[in-house]
Amino acid sequence: MSVDIGGRLRFIRARHKLSQRELAKRSGVTNSTISLIESNQMNPSVGALKRILDGIPMGLAEFFAIEPERPRKAFYRADELTEIGKKPISYRQIGDSLFGRALQILKERYEPGSDTGRVPLVHEGEEGGIVVSGRLEVTVEDERRVLNAGDAYYFESRRPHRFRCIGAKPCEVISACTPPTF
Repeated sequence: MSVDIGGRLRFIRARHKLSQRELAKRSGVTNSTISLIESNQMNPSVGALKRILDGIPMGLAEFFAIEPERPRKAFYRADELTEIGKKPISYRQIGDSLFGRALQILKERYEPGSDTGRVPLVHEGEEGGIVVSGRLEVTVEDERRVLNAGDAYYFESRRPHRFRCIGAKPCEVISACTPPTF
């Protein structure tokens, strides 16, 4: 059985109305450590998790006993999408918490010239998207394509990949990935 420690920590931190920075300060770990754990890019040791939970405060038993609350909300207005990106790339997520969910859906916006970085992204799962407007260069391993409005992509996320806005206009994409990555 697999436990989504990152999603669980993000859910509990949000439930206690704490920012990543505030929890880091309270627990004596770095903000980047909390970010890496919540995005499931790092698995904390039991000791590190205990230190983080002491900042809430919460014990390990309570942390693992909490069951995800299944979201019952089915519809979201544009202003209810949760911004999880930072300039010059916007990632607006459907739903405020992905704890207990298997799918993440994003409305992405790349400003001209912006990209996801020189180091390719690699993570478990699958992802796909459709370009709504603008031009997006997508690189998956050694293959590179420029996608226009209406074009799409779909690949296994463990293949190194990168996204870059091409041209003078912003690029908008509707994407989905499973399991949730951010």
